[in-house]
Order: sequence, then C-alpha cells, then structure tokens
Amino acid sequence: MPSDAVPQPHVNPWIVAVAVMFATFMEVLDTTVVNVSLPHIAGSLSVSTDEAAWALTSYLVANAIILPMTGWIANFFGRKRTLLAAVFGFTSASFLCGLATSLPMLILFRVVQGATGGALQPLSQAVMLEAFPPRDRGKAMAFWGLGIVVAPMLGPVIGGYLTDNFSWRWVFYINLPVGLASVIMTRLFIFDPPYIGRQKRGIDFWGIGMLALGVGALQVILDKGQEDDWFAANWIVIATVVSAAALILFVVHELHTPDPVVHLRVFKDRTYAAGVFLMTILGFVLYGSLLLLPVFLQTMLGYPALNAGIAMAPRGLGSFLMMPLVGTVLGRFDPRKVLAVGLVGASWTLYQLSNINLSAGYWDIFWPQFVQGAALAMLFVPLTTATMDPIPKEEMGNATSMFNLMRNLGGGFGIAAATTFLFRRQQFHTQRLGEHVSMLNAQTQAFFAGTQSTMMRHGGDPVAAATQSYVALWGTVQRQSAMLAFVDTFRAMAIVFLLVMPFLFIMKRPKHHRAAGPMH
Repeated sequence: MPSDAVPQPHVNPWIVAVAVMFATFMEVLDTTVVNVSLPHIAGSLSVSTDEAAWALTSYLVANAIILPMTGWIANFFGRKRTLLAAVFGFTSASFLCGLATSLPMLILFRVVQGATGGALQPLSQAVMLEAFPPRDRGKAMAFWGLGIVVAPMLGPVIGGYLTDNFSWRWVFYINLPVGLASVIMTRLFIFDPPYIGRQKRGIDFWGIGMLALGVGALQVILDKGQEDDWFAANWIVIATVVSAAALILFVVHELHTPDPVVHLRVFKDRTYAAGVFLMTILGFVLYGSLLLLPVFLQTMLGYPALNAGIAMAPRGLGSFLMMPLVGTVLGRFDPRKVLAVGLVGASWTLYQLSNINLSAGYWDIFWPQFVQGAALAMLFVPLTTATMDPIPKEEMGNATSMFNLMRNLGGGFGIAAATTFLFRRQQFHTQRLGEHVSMLNAQTQAFFAGTQSTMMRHGGDPVAAATQSYVALWGTVQRQSAMLAFVDTFRAMAIVFLLVMPFLFIMKRPKHHRAAGPMH
C-alpha cells in the first residue's frame, strides 16, 4: 500500500468537504456554463451553431462513459491519486479549451475535460461520505448538494456575463483558480482509507468497451435525437440498437466476470436500488425544468439571455437557505418522510409554474422557483443519505459512481423528453386553435378589422394590410399554442414527481439515523 494511503484521522472533515466541493462545483458548473456561449463560439470558430453544439455533446458523452468506471479506477490506482489526476486534467483541459482555434481542437479538449470531470462527482461524494461519521452525513450531503443544485443554475448567469463582457474563452479560463485551489487542498488534506490502494486485479477490457459503446451511444441519442426527429432518422435507429445490445451484454458480462469494472450486485439492496431510481427521476425533472424555464422566459416573455439566467436565481436561493437546515435536522426525522415532503413541494411548484400566462410578472416566477429550490434540498440531501446508508465503505466508490451516472442519464432523458413533448404539444395546440379560426367567427372578423384599420392609418395599402393581418393572426395562434405547450409540459413533470412516491415505501429507514438520535 502506498504511503499516501495511510489514513489521517486528525484532518477536520469540513476541510475535506471544502477541498472536494471546489472540484464538484467546478465540474457541475461546466455542464451548463457553455450553453449560452454557443452562438459566440460558433461565430468565433466560423461554424454553425449546430456544429458548435458538439462541444456540449462531446463533453456529456465522455462524462457519461467515465462516471460508472470511477469506482474501479479509484480502487485500481488509489482514490487520492485518481482524484488529483482528475482535478489536474480537468483544469488543464479547461485552459486548452480556452486556447482552441478550431472546432475539432475544442471538441478534443472537451472530451478530455468530460472524461476527467466524470470522475470528480462520485469521487468527491465517496470521500465526503467517508470523512464524516454516519450521524453527520446529512450535514455533509447538504454541503455537497449545494454545488449539485446551485451550480447548474449559476452556469447560464456566469456564462452570459463572461461572454457578454469579456469573451467565450473566459467561460473556460474561470476554472483555473478554482482547479488549482482544489489540487492544492486535495494534495494536503485527502488521504486514501486503508482498504483503497493499487489493487492487483485483472482489467475488464470487455466490460469497459461495452460500457463505453452503450453509454456513449445513448448519450449522443439523447442529445441529438430531437434535432433529427428521433426514429425518423436511420442513424438514431442504428445507434439505439447498438446501445441497447451493448448495455444488455455489459450487464450479463459484469454479473459473471470475476473482476467486473462495475459491481452491479450492489443493486441487490432494495434501498440502494430504489434510491438510484428516485435520483434518476429527480435528474429527469430537474434538468428538464432547468431547460424549460429559461426558454419560456426568453421566447414567451421576451427576457434577454442574461436576465433569464438572473430570473432563475430564486431556485438556487431556496436551496442555499434550506440545505443547511435539512442537513442539520435530518438526524431527528425519518429521511423518507422528508423525501415525501420534498416530492409534494416540488410537484406543487411545477403545477404553479403551469398556471402562469403571457402576462406573468417577475414575482409570479420568483415564488414557485424559491419553493422549488427549498423542495430540492429536501430531496437531494435525504435521498443521498438514505441511499448510501446500507452501502459498506469498500463499495462506496462504486455505489456513488452508479448513483451519479443515473442522475446524469436521467437529466439527459429529461431534457430530451421535455423538448420533444413541448414540440409535439405545440403542434397539437396549433392544429386545434387553427380549427377555430374562421372568417365566419365574430372574434376573427374583429381581429382582422382592427389590424387592417391600424395598417391603413399608417399609410399601408389594402392588400398589404390584409397580408399583415393574416401574418399577425398566425403569430397569435403560434404564441398561444406555445404557451399551452409549456403549461402541459410543466403539469406533466408535476405528475411525474407524484407517481414515484410509492418507491419511498421500498426504501428502509437508515439504521444510522435510528441509532444516532437527535444531532447536536
């Protein structure tokens, strides 16, 4: 066992928490911070916005491939060594992304950034869960959860500000000071537990290959499917078959190989299996709604990109205020009850968002988001704590890898489902509203008369005025159809939260919470 694997019990766990929090926040922030910069990146590198979007897709694919392997990599090379390499690699790749002079160069560095960043979330979560005693894990997960929930919301704001006031390259350069601070603190304060070291085990090349192929293909499908109308495109059909076959073979192989890259038998524990499923659904709704709201604010209410990002800040504020409170009191309550309150609260806020209209003001957006942020704190913290409670420390790295992978894949499914459902419902409502537009209708006649009279007063000729009236009427139908589609999508997501509540009964109450009693 290497010398740096000797446990250091005198390190304050909160110092460890800060060290890994830097890395986690930086990585999660990077999943959304680039989004608002895409048009600027496309213009700077002389490519289309669709081509520039591969800078996002390449990151997500590499991230998804590495996530489930992280536990095995940490066991093979040592957790501290792996964490240091991941933070240093991510920071270096960020710097190189900022220097990129062509799209292929940017995509290459984004792949490196995604691959190294994929290891940061599960490693930091495993380190924190082990650094704190079981009774204090609620506090630890509350601190860790702040980065997971708040970073995706700050991403568009920070990205918009840096891009508008400096350059899109600063979206990547901003990672340098944070990354260097994380490298220094990791080197000084994080040490491997006794059971982690460079293990002399076989390398599961077949498992790694099938996992990379299956998860990589799935992530590309989720990211690009809506653009090509899903299964209407032959390449999506082929990629789906390849992904499904690779993942099925991967599961069969991992259950029978002596040295699996992913220990799937951890899913035998019903609490862990139910918790991972709930986290997948949480990622589904969280990332789906994170996509919907800024699109609604910009396309329906006319918010500029930066203002839309700022308007989403109340969700982060709600989480910021509630997470420490949830972490502090979690030891006094059954986490499943806190989860139930969080699911109801999150569902209620999405239903409230579905009641807004084209006349909505800032406070109509503020309060549902603030409450939703508080509800997310009551979901992330107890869910992570309860899910990981039955997992032995030796399996913690593997368990956190799968936990984070399924949250990210759930987010991918959520974004794909939200965009597709929104588009299909808009088509549906356009057709239905269009059926009621008739020149025999008194309201339609009044609309045409008002538009034409306005045009004529400004010197327009009758033919042009009639044409403009049709264009204005079509625009009104489209706008109302889009509004109804947003209403349907928000309500569908609210229902999803309620439908998963029965899974809380599958989970067992954490033993450590029963034993620990009230926290002091």
